[in-house]
Order: sequence, then structure tokens, then C-alpha cells
Amino acid sequence: MKKIITFLSTIWLLNACNAYTTIGSANHSCPKPTETLVKQNSQTGYFDYSDYQIRNVVNDANTINFQTAKYDFIFCRANSSWTVQSGTLPSNLQLPQNYSEAVKEIVNPLFKSVNFDGRAYQYRVLLEPNYTLSEDDLLSRPEVSPEDDKVVFELITSDQQPQQKILYTLKDLQASAIRNGYSGTGTKLGIPQITAAVTNGQRIWWSIAFEQGEGNSGITTIVSYEPQTDQFTLFQPQEIASQQITDLVVTGDADAPTLWLGTKISGEGNPHIPAYGLVAYRPDLANPNSGSLNAYTVHNSPLVGAIPTQLEVAGDTLWVGTGNGVCQLQWQAAENPDRWLCWRFALMAKLPAEVPIYRGLLEKTPAATLSNTQGGEIEILWSHPLDYETRQSRYEVRYEPGFIVTLNEGVRTEQFPQLIPPGKPAIDWAGSEWHWQGDRFVRGWDEVAQNEFGGGPRGITTSMIVEPNRPSNFNAVRGDLELIEISENATTLKYYSGWVEENLLNPYLTVVPQAKQTQPNPLTSGTSPN
Repeated sequence: MKKIITFLSTIWLLNACNAYTTIGSANHSCPKPTETLVKQNSQTGYFDYSDYQIRNVVNDANTINFQTAKYDFIFCRANSSWTVQSGTLPSNLQLPQNYSEAVKEIVNPLFKSVNFDGRAYQYRVLLEPNYTLSEDDLLSRPEVSPEDDKVVFELITSDQQPQQKILYTLKDLQASAIRNGYSGTGTKLGIPQITAAVTNGQRIWWSIAFEQGEGNSGITTIVSYEPQTDQFTLFQPQEIASQQITDLVVTGDADAPTLWLGTKISGEGNPHIPAYGLVAYRPDLANPNSGSLNAYTVHNSPLVGAIPTQLEVAGDTLWVGTGNGVCQLQWQAAENPDRWLCWRFALMAKLPAEVPIYRGLLEKTPAATLSNTQGGEIEILWSHPLDYETRQSRYEVRYEPGFIVTLNEGVRTEQFPQLIPPGKPAIDWAGSEWHWQGDRFVRGWDEVAQNEFGGGPRGITTSMIVEPNRPSNFNAVRGDLELIEISENATTLKYYSGWVEENLLNPYLTVVPQAKQTQPNPLTSGTSPN
């Protein structure tokens, strides 16, 4: 049942990115700043409090509201200010509580509709042959040949004429896996999902995502339909052939459009893994097998989060909502970092008189003491249980003096080079899940592998030996890293964070500008310590 729940959470996020943007005409001043407290309790998963993935955007004349499951991040156009308030996400975008009914809806979805030229077009995507759901909430499908196992797009036009278009078959998926360096053996078609429906010029565009994990996968597909000619065109960009599209918007000339895509991948028990970030795909409308693609990731651009989940276009501006913050860029000049403005989500707390700080999650002796005379407040980077049963936790907080640690692991050969996002060094090392941000290696909220069922996130630690029901003694999970020395056998880091008792701080959410740094990455610039 856990696997079904995890999958439902993934599909729900993708579905929440499906054309639910609301445009209103409210006329009011900027909302007043509020301190939205963040509380964690033993009844909820310890990743829940850090779930800031944008599910929906509400855009009116004065504000643009980026909605998450629990919070609203509201940008006021009048003075470019941000306010954080309690969440107002519509109930139809909340995670369903009746999982059996939700599974039925996923495997045999109802038709949704999009309006084009004053007419409604109904659509859905599903597998053929389809799943059935047993009384034990287990999904099962009949076995058929790879040629007959397929993903099908269904469309009912305005004159009620139903149509079917095969997007790809299991045989196609197996061939795609081999082209991308994987074995086709054991590959299965994941349940597909439509994540966006957009009209532009004389076309309707749909983006198709799919279930991933335990052998399930699919082929990244964008469907184009021209109502005037009743013509379907499929676009399957090879560069992102096995990535999920979280959202899609269209800019530019309708005869030479740019499709902006949010991307991610998933694994067993881990629904949110960074992929190619924000993708600008320029299809060749006359030749679907051609076209060009640019990827903007945390490694090669100012993008503030690794996984864009909501995109919004307003004139020459593209808004990109992620699980770590929001970026506003001029889409016609996206290659220019100066045309980006980004803000990140920050969890802050006012310091009490004195707070002991530990250099490791499980350390028993404090390494130093924080005082409210040292700035008055502190940024909280992460929360982790000391014990997985009681959920007693410590906060990882930003600590500028930092600590130095030497790890008995160095540079390794990357095992899956085909999964490396553009701009990321093609090596594996202790900080591979951090990215270079011009002065240090940093890790956003949506770069932490939120895999509670499979062991949790990977952090910096000198030992992975785990006691029963206890985590590793992490030095850092999200703290900034400075690379001091690295070789094939060892790595010395300075990490700018420490750990404090959870009950000593009362965190609140805010939004802060993302600083721009320009120093070269020591792993790629030839200036790496050695």
C-alpha cells in the first residue's frame, strides 16, 4: 500500500501542475507581511515541513500567488515584496484521502476539457490494456505482446467525434531505453498522466508524464493537435526521453514556438529527483524528429530550485516556481543571467539568549554556543530525527564559523553519466548532491532526496554505520560546503552549519533574494584543491 500512496503523491503533484492557473481581476493593495510559523509534530513525516513545491499559481492584477500544500508565497507587483501566509490551495488539488478511488481515477481517468476557439475539446491518456484494481488495492494488467502494450491519447472533438492516438508502445519504450544506455529487460509501461493543456495559435499542446520506479517508465511526449486540420503531431525530444514533464507553457511566434518545460525524474519511494530543470524546447513543426533544446539547471543558470513544478507566462516574463523558490526571467533573453531575478524560501528563527550547537546530528557534547547578540536570528536548513520512532529531532542551522571534516572517500567515476544535468561536473564525490553557487556548494530544499521509505537523504558524514531506528551522525544535510582538499581517497570539507535542539527554536517562513556569485567551480576550473 505504501508504494501506491507514494505513486499517488507523485501523480497528484504532476496533475496539480495541469492548467489550474487562475487569472482574476482583484483590486487590492499589497498584503501585509506575516510571520507564518512552521511546526513539526510526531504524527507527520519529517519531510512534510520542508515541502515547498509549488502546486498552483493564482495571478491577478496586483499579486501573483504561488501556492504550496500548506503555504502561499505572494508576490506584490506594486513594490516587488513577498508575503508568506497560510495555504489556500483548492481542495481539488489536495492529496486525496480515499486512495482506492484515487487509484481508479488514475488508471481510468475521467475526461478533462480545454477550450479552443470557443469550443470544448475533451481529453485523457491511459494504458491499453488497462489496469484493474483488486479488493486488496493491488493493480493488475493482462500480459500482451510489447507491440500491443501501449499508451493511448484519447480526444473528443467539439463535434463529439472520439479519436485515439497511440503515443508509444512497450516495444518503443524498450528501444528507447537501449538508445539511452539502459537494458530494455524488465521495463514496463508506467501509468501515464497529462500534466498541462495549453492553446497557442492554431494548436492545442499537451504534455505527458508517466510513473517511474520498479521498472516502470515511459517516453517523454508532447502532443500537438490542430483542430482546423484534425492533425496530430507527436514530439519526443531525445535529450529528455526518460524525464517527466511537470508543467508546460508556450511563448513566441505560433509558427516557431518555444515550449518551456519543468522536468524531474522519480525512483522507487522517491518521487522527486532533479533532472534537466527548466527546459526551452523549440520543436520543428514540419519535422517532429528535429528541433533544439536548452536546459537551465542549478548548475548552469541562476535557477533557484532544481525541480520546476509550475510555470507562468505574463508578456515577456516567465515565472518559474520550484520547491526552493521562485525565479522571474525575461524568456527572450534567458541565456543572460542578468535577466533573471530569483528569490529563495528561507526558514528563520529568532535566537533565544543562548543555544548550544553541535557539529553532528547525534553528538552529545556541544561544540559552541550561539547567542542572540550575534545577529538576533538564524536560518534553519533542515530538521532530522534523532530517533525514527519518537521523532525527537534537531535542526540543522546556518553557522558561519563552520566546521572542518575529513571523509575517507574521494573522487569517483560517475556510474550514470547519462543522468548528469547540464553544467554539473561529470564526477561523483561526497558533495555531488550539492551544486556550485559561485562561492560555495549549496543544496536547495528540492535537492534533498525526500525518500523517507528508503533510508532518507544522503548527507555529509564520516560513518554510515546506523544503530537500530537511528540515523547516521550527519555533519551536514543542507549546510553550505567549501572544498578544502580532495583526492582519489579522501575529501576535506568545511561545512557552514551545525545542529541545535528542535524545542529551542520557533521557525517561520520568509522569502529572501537569491545572491549572485561568479567565482569558478573548483571542480571544473582547474583550481580544485589537491
